[in-house]
Formats: sequence, C-alpha cells, structure tokens
Amino acid sequence: MSHQQFGFAVGFAVVAVWLAAGFGAAVAAVLAGVAGVLVARVLDRQVDLGELVDRFSGGARRSPR
Repeated sequence: MSHQQFGFAVGFAVVAVWLAAGFGAAVAAVLAGVAGVLVARVLDRQVDLGELVDRFSGGARRSPR
C-alpha cells in the first residue's frame, strides 16, 4: 500500500466515524491513533522519551552530565 493509499484510507475512516458517531468521536479516534503511534515508537526505541518530555516541558531542560 502506497503512502497516498494509506492516507486516503485513514481520511476515509475518520470521515466515516465522524458521520456515524459525530465530530467528537472522530476527534477522539484521531487522538487515540496519534497516542498509539507515539507509544509504538517509544517501545520500538525510535523516540527518546526523555528528550520528548524536555521538549514539551516548557523550558525545563536537563543539563548533560
């Protein structure tokens, strides 16, 4: 499956959820999907969780030791 086909399938699924269950359910489905991808990347060690926390903690950075 190409990236374009995958993007179409995801977009179609989001709109289908939106029509079937409402806008709030579609937003919740997208947020759950994003959270799932993030968890999978952390577990696959593709994302450094400490760096991610530092990036979104609002300037509280750890000094390298």
